[in-house]
Amino acid sequence: MIRLVILWGVLAGVAIGSETQTPQRFETTGVEMAVPIRLLFYAGDAETANRASAAVLAEFRRLNKIFSDYDSTSEARRLCNQARAGTAAPVSNDLFRVLFASRQLSLASDGAFDVTVGPLSKLWRRTLRRGEIPDPQTLADARSLVGYNLVELDTQHNTVKLLKTRMQLDFGGIAKGYALDAAMDVLRRNGIRQALVEASGDIRVGDPPPDKPGWRIGIARVDDDSPPGHYVTLSRSAVATSGDAWQYVEIDGRRYSHILDPRTGIALTDHGSVTIIAPTAMEADGLASAVSVLGPTEGMKLVESRSHTAALILRASKTGHEEFMSSRMRGILEPAGKSEPSEKCEQPQRP
Repeated sequence: MIRLVILWGVLAGVAIGSETQTPQRFETTGVEMAVPIRLLFYAGDAETANRASAAVLAEFRRLNKIFSDYDSTSEARRLCNQARAGTAAPVSNDLFRVLFASRQLSLASDGAFDVTVGPLSKLWRRTLRRGEIPDPQTLADARSLVGYNLVELDTQHNTVKLLKTRMQLDFGGIAKGYALDAAMDVLRRNGIRQALVEASGDIRVGDPPPDKPGWRIGIARVDDDSPPGHYVTLSRSAVATSGDAWQYVEIDGRRYSHILDPRTGIALTDHGSVTIIAPTAMEADGLASAVSVLGPTEGMKLVESRSHTAALILRASKTGHEEFMSSRMRGILEPAGKSEPSEKCEQPQRP
């Protein structure tokens, strides 16, 4: 994933007059959901800030116990391991919401996004570690367990049916986005609205910092050591980037990404990135994954069909670089040469 660069120019608040005090800027970091987490926000006092920070990190931990496909005790893993094929199983509100949103995106993308991709994810993780392409029969067996139509949701009873045994759910393309939205809700409940929450490259922002139009975020070029090529200033929205800057393997001269096409079972071989801006981090996260699979032509059609989303696609090859952007992104991007605030922070790349 390409890195995002957050820039801000407001220092910790100081007293103004005898009665009014500007909010103070606070920053908290941690590791949850196996990725770096960063909180930047403005609060009236340290006690409020500490309480809110602890609550946000606890929320990430709680949601990881629901969505992780690495933790054998997570709700998602238990659903796959214990549910009998075709039998309705009750699930938590969080899991049901993300399954429902995932199905909607699967339908809209014609299966380019699919959380049932778990069996294929397991195979290609081994490929990334060992540098060995899955053999055709093993790939076909895993592919037979993948398909969003193999999951049935009952909205009245919050139950889920998995129609085949040995299915595995992989929420890697959407769960961090959902967690970012939940984190922003936690901050609001603690009286904090001027905030930015980042999870390994995906970002959710609330109200702008004091005296600023929004949070200025830089989007790096395809090459991971390059400075940002574009900037956006955002508030009350989210940005997510999907790409292969870090997670890929080269086999016989061909580059294979960690991002898979659920419809074919094959890892993507394009070198590039997709950045999505959307009202929620869950939508931005899922769309970034879907558009990566769909490619520039079909991906832009999907983005343009949603009046509230924008996309920037960057592609790199031996012959040069290509850039594609949606109509709404053209009205958002700022030139890289624009003057920058004095303080900046480079975000870690999203795995």
